[in-house]
Amino acid sequence: MQAYKRTPSHGIAWVAQGFALWKRNPALVTYLTFGYLLMLVVINTIPFIGQVIAALVMPAVSLGVLNGLLAVHEKRKVGPDVLFSGFKSDIHALVTVGGLYLIGSLLALAASAIADGGILLQILTGFRAPDEDTMNAPGLFTAALITVALTTPLMMAYWFAPMLVGWQKVSAPKAMFFSLVACWRNWPAFFLYSMGIFFVVIGAPSLLVAVIATASPTLASLLAIPLPLVAIPIVFATFLPNALDIFGHDIPGHEVAA
Repeated sequence: MQAYKRTPSHGIAWVAQGFALWKRNPALVTYLTFGYLLMLVVINTIPFIGQVIAALVMPAVSLGVLNGLLAVHEKRKVGPDVLFSGFKSDIHALVTVGGLYLIGSLLALAASAIADGGILLQILTGFRAPDEDTMNAPGLFTAALITVALTTPLMMAYWFAPMLVGWQKVSAPKAMFFSLVACWRNWPAFFLYSMGIFFVVIGAPSLLVAVIATASPTLASLLAIPLPLVAIPIVFATFLPNALDIFGHDIPGHEVAA
């Protein structure tokens, strides 16, 4: 298995291709997006073990989203059950990916306790309310920086892992290793990709609302509600183009030029 190294401009192309994919079937992409988010939110509400369960099933649900996006890309008709199709793959390997991600996240948060005495860990695990006094606690900002620095390579290892497990039938450790390597080799493209995503989710909608607000504050307030309902599914739709662009030669029927 080998990941293509793409030029930085591909990062912007992924955003444009995601928008095109969303336009092909807005209803299904929106369903996949908010179905995924709603499922994880509901699971997280389970007392004590909700966050653990959510982390373990997240790769399987992520694979379901990718399966749905691939169906849109191939112009295939699928039902609502496609969101749960990831559970029909190697669920043991997918849960292992989620478990490794969870352990890595907890270790990163534990390391951040060096700076703030564990305040950030307590906030993110729900054991401490993020009130004004807590947010002004000394060392909290440093703890956040430590967490970001440690979780970034973890997120890189997770990014393609569900897809590699589900579509390539590789083990969880191997999938996370190849995902990390692929993201590292393409970090310039991912940097521009993240900038493009920031513009789509925050920049463009905020600018549009601000411009409209100068003429009609009421209309601007009304638009501020549905815009995320469009922007977030577009972001989710961009996940498939970068997977096909970097690993497409390993996905049957999706060969791409080197």
